[in-house]
Amino acid sequence: MNNLEVGADFKSGFITVIGQPNVGKSTLINQLIGQKIAITSRKAQTTRNKIQCILTLDQAQMIFLDTPGVHQSQDKMGQYLNEVATQALKDINLVLFMVDANYPPNYDDKRIAQQLTGIDTPVLLVLNKVDTIDKKKLASRINDYEKLGNFIETVTISALEEVNLDHLVDQIVEFMPQGPKYYPDDMVTDQIEQFIIAELIREQVLNYTHQEVPHSVAVEIIDFNERQEQELIDIRANIYVERKSQKGILIGKNGSMLKKIGSAAREDIESLLNTKVFLDLWVKVKKDWREKEDALKMLGYRG
Repeated sequence: MNNLEVGADFKSGFITVIGQPNVGKSTLINQLIGQKIAITSRKAQTTRNKIQCILTLDQAQMIFLDTPGVHQSQDKMGQYLNEVATQALKDINLVLFMVDANYPPNYDDKRIAQQLTGIDTPVLLVLNKVDTIDKKKLASRINDYEKLGNFIETVTISALEEVNLDHLVDQIVEFMPQGPKYYPDDMVTDQIEQFIIAELIREQVLNYTHQEVPHSVAVEIIDFNERQEQELIDIRANIYVERKSQKGILIGKNGSMLKKIGSAAREDIESLLNTKVFLDLWVKVKKDWREKEDALKMLGYRG
């Protein structure tokens, strides 16, 4: 990576955002960089990869790693998610330990906090969703979470409502070391477009389906071709599920569910690429893929 020239007082660093599923990690990163890169959903285990997003200011550049939520794994896919989250704690400058202010610390919060006590990296405690809790209860929550570890600072925010995000950024910059500019100013992620497109499709599957389907879904981009004669990109993608019954749910009666998913995903993809898109989705069964190493590798979840 070629470092770009900056002044001697410029700051830069790598920040891991870690916490349970559904605490708002992806929402926070999307809000900070001002663009939808990490997918969000009410359902657990939305983020499956360590997504690198970049926020560049006049005085600093912050590279965020949005990790899968740490949870108790029940299959090889779950083990992989926890490995990704743990690996993201290495060779970084700052950890944001993100929690949901609406709930007291539970077993997983305590387990993550214990894991963080064993690293030399400074940890910033971030209580999210403070817009949905009264001040008296919030003070109690802050006290409960601060007891879990030795945090350099505590910041309360609402990622969704953009409350106190400027203060959070100021705190992050304060604890960043002096360093180079790793990426150009206009770059917001190091992920290739096909990866983000696959994630945007998977997000709509999560939005439109319920308990039986979400964790069993993976998306693979098969074709990505720009038409020479017009401003249009043809994208063909396979949506993999583990059982025939799940395939039926995803397709829906007369293809109605797949049309909804495709239409919503196409809008997000067109916004990302800033051009018209023809999106062709196919649903395929890959039995018990979350338990198979070769399937995990094929779908990009293993090196």
